[in-house]
Amino acid sequence: MPRRSWVAVAAAAVGALTFTLAGPAAAQNYPTKPIELQVPFAPGGTTDIVARVISEPLGRALGETVIVVNRPGGGGIVGAAETARAAPDGYKLGLATVSSTAANPAINPKTPYDPINDFTPIINIAATPNIIAVNPKFPARNYAEFIAELKKNPGKYSFASSGTGGIGHLLMELYKSLTGTYVTHIPYRGAGPALNDVVGGQVAIMFDNLPSALPFIKSGQLIPIVVAAPERLAVLPDVPTFKEVGLEPVNRMAYYGIIGPKGLPKEVVDKVSNAVIQSVKDPVVRKRIEDTGSLVVANTPEQFAAQIKAELEVYKQVVKKQNLVLE
Repeated sequence: MPRRSWVAVAAAAVGALTFTLAGPAAAQNYPTKPIELQVPFAPGGTTDIVARVISEPLGRALGETVIVVNRPGGGGIVGAAETARAAPDGYKLGLATVSSTAANPAINPKTPYDPINDFTPIINIAATPNIIAVNPKFPARNYAEFIAELKKNPGKYSFASSGTGGIGHLLMELYKSLTGTYVTHIPYRGAGPALNDVVGGQVAIMFDNLPSALPFIKSGQLIPIVVAAPERLAVLPDVPTFKEVGLEPVNRMAYYGIIGPKGLPKEVVDKVSNAVIQSVKDPVVRKRIEDTGSLVVANTPEQFAAQIKAELEVYKQVVKKQNLVLE
């Protein structure tokens, strides 16, 4: 073999050995520089709120700054794809949602990642109730009146969502399939614009995450109808859950967890997971999360992986049953 080839082979071998030795050491010493927490939605939404609540205490627990970076687009797909492409070293993590890891992949065959195999689930920070709310001009003030109005007037009303394939879209489609009602879908580029038009009366109904809808409910600009939560919420004691009205399959909460790219070392997973658990034990941090209407979860990587898989299967069935396609 020519001398140059031998040199190349030797250099490659040394490089591989160096990587093998440095990989575990780097994971054990993690972190040694700031960490980027990628949020796949614009600032101001529920995902962004949860990320910013946890970032500072998480950074303190890890001993390095955690920087929230918003990467919106494609109903969460753009930001999640960025996380999937990151080096598996723990310095680019992502905030995972039902929209980015279940609902959107279920309806979009061109999703550039596999939500099950292209990520390393770390921990579900919090679960958030979802709620159907209506403009005050809608002729219903409770669930019985709401369902009666929809059944009496099929096709008369529209509902707004943060976008085709988002959790609000697919939960409403699940609701429609179980109740035999027909409401027209109006997709928006985010929950903010959708909420603004429901509040303004351009659209009558929205199925939204509670944290973003709650301020409008408290101000009387939206009327709460029914909520997806384990039990009635202290902030909305008169609003029934979907389970109470006989629609338990719709009683699904949104999750907000941390994921990394596939192949993330166990040492990194454990350090981030333990740091989140330590952070949410702080009563101040816990209260900030709960004040959004969310419930602290802080489960294991295995439990979070099972949640992602279960939600993906649910929304695949919704897409199939409702014959949904990207608009």
